[in-house]
Amino acid sequence: MSDLTRILYAIDAGDPRAAQELLPLVYEELRKLAAHRLASEKPGQTLQATALVHEAYLRLVKDAPPQAAWSHRGHFFAAAAEAMRRILVEQARHKRSLKRGGDGVRVALDAVESPVEKEADAILDLDIALARFAEAHPEKAELVKLRHFVGLSLDETAAMLGIAPATADRWWAYAKSWLRVEIDRLRESDAHS
Repeated sequence: MSDLTRILYAIDAGDPRAAQELLPLVYEELRKLAAHRLASEKPGQTLQATALVHEAYLRLVKDAPPQAAWSHRGHFFAAAAEAMRRILVEQARHKRSLKRGGDGVRVALDAVESPVEKEADAILDLDIALARFAEAHPEKAELVKLRHFVGLSLDETAAMLGIAPATADRWWAYAKSWLRVEIDRLRESDAHS
């Protein structure tokens, strides 16, 4: 049993010292994953990799419900991907609410939408489409979360999910196509409303 698996079991069993052992073990890997994910964001991103890792870690270890047991390294990093996704979606929703007048600042009618606002819309559209995709294809949705929100390669994702790289490649191609169609459908319905 690896140190990570042992610590994850100890956290699940309620050992308060285990959470302190976990962070040094996974911190650098989570930070690299977060930095990779944020590097693909548009300019103007205010969230830093360190802040994303810290927030995801707090959600994983401190705020996790008691039934959140992690059976292995892949399961833990899948949970980390989900936590990072949720944080980015929350930030995008916050930006969108500010764009829609949530901060009460008036803007001239000829103001141009910034790339940051477009990125927030894209993340929210992806989140909606991914939720729909997960209903029909939960395993493929996990692959998307690991690839898109954590930035794992296809080989790394295949290893995390316990599938062959060729299967991961097929799932990724299918998921991208499915999500592209669904996002286009969402944007089309938004344009008509």
